[in-house]
Amino acid sequence: MLVRITTAGLCHSDLSHIDGTLRKPYPLVLGHEAAGIVEEVGADVTQLSEGDRVVFAFVPACGRCVPCLTGHPARCANGQAANAKGELLRGGTRFRLHGEPAYHHLGVSAFCERVVSAQESVVRVPADTPLEIASVFGCAALTGLGAVFNVARVTPGSSIAVFGAGGVGLMALLGALAAGATTSIVVDPIESKRQLARELGATATIDPATEDVAARVAEIIGAPGVEFAIEAAGSAPAFESAIASTAPGGTAVAVGLSRSGTNVAVPYGPLVVGEKTIRGSFMGSSVAQRDIPRYIGLWRAGKLPVERLISGSVQLDDLNEAFDRLANGEVVRTLCRL
Repeated sequence: MLVRITTAGLCHSDLSHIDGTLRKPYPLVLGHEAAGIVEEVGADVTQLSEGDRVVFAFVPACGRCVPCLTGHPARCANGQAANAKGELLRGGTRFRLHGEPAYHHLGVSAFCERVVSAQESVVRVPADTPLEIASVFGCAALTGLGAVFNVARVTPGSSIAVFGAGGVGLMALLGALAAGATTSIVVDPIESKRQLARELGATATIDPATEDVAARVAEIIGAPGVEFAIEAAGSAPAFESAIASTAPGGTAVAVGLSRSGTNVAVPYGPLVVGEKTIRGSFMGSSVAQRDIPRYIGLWRAGKLPVERLISGSVQLDDLNEAFDRLANGEVVRTLCRL
């Protein structure tokens, strides 16, 4: 189907392809967090119609492979294979540069006025949903909220520490607050982001450049650590700090994506004696068709003020400068409006 992109978020995963942290076939049309309007549908499209408002999910779920059939569409074997090759779900590319193929980014390629996509790559949202708000539910919300709701399963009255106060990390904070966590700590080296975290409701913030994070977490909690730790920085040292800050019986979740070959050192004794759980979380272990509408419902109910995470907007011609600001830590979520 053909989708007119209205709004696309600038995510650190896009930046990771720009700076070489992550690698895919090039040339690559970036952008994977987006919303738009369906303009045309192919003969075999059965789930959507022209005029539908949609949010993209960055793993198309085929519905037939073992991960999909066992309730884990974020790990869809066919979707992951297509994404790795820079193709759409059913194969091939729809972009050309000087007559040669240009590749799709996660089946979306949202930094483009119009895209061809598989129907499995989008979720229909209510017609009155503001698309500039809806767009952030395609990645930041799926990843950050999913890590809280689907993976860590944060409980009311619990304590949580979030490592990294970008779009995904702050979305995890909002999810933890919505889940009823009563003590929330955000760890980030940038003061403006720590300030925003406090404004959003964080109990405390920590600068990892100036403090012993695990010791400070224990001091704030009055216990050996937090029940839940979410690492959203894509940094091995940050995840090691998250594990160290997790209380016995607690759960540490890695969300961020790091350079290939990066390893994490895990202290063996505290892991065993403390019965800690260490989890990975990709796309928040989400079921996009279920979770995006649910999260938008929480936003409508006033429980997820995601608009507070939006740092401003740019046009396509301003993307390079906007990514520089993201790389410098000056913004949380910038939107590209098309």
